[in-house]
Amino acid sequence: MPGDLRRQAFDAEMAAAGRLYRDGLLIQAFRHLETAHVLGQRQLVPHVLAHYWMLKIGLKRRSVPEVWGQLVRIVLGALGSAVGIVPTGNTGGTDIGMFKRLPIAPAIRRLIGE
Repeated sequence: MPGDLRRQAFDAEMAAAGRLYRDGLLIQAFRHLETAHVLGQRQLVPHVLAHYWMLKIGLKRRSVPEVWGQLVRIVLGALGSAVGIVPTGNTGGTDIGMFKRLPIAPAIRRLIGE
């Protein structure tokens, strides 16, 4: 059951991010992607999808550090998810070190089973 709830929450965060992105509300969209990242970072496809959308926002904002950071994170994040090594709680943006673990909000912790 926690896996189903996690996936539903991930999908809801990604949908919200997509709507906000289309409306040009990139900062708000990125916040939803950060939550989606925490929810999906242990699974390969959701993890890469969150970083892909972060990359899209970096491109739209013309942020060279975000674009390069997301390109690296797509590759390393895919590898990390594939072998089961991820920095739990990391929100995925370049404002946080790639390997830094962060505390997870209690509501999200329940969804991911930690």
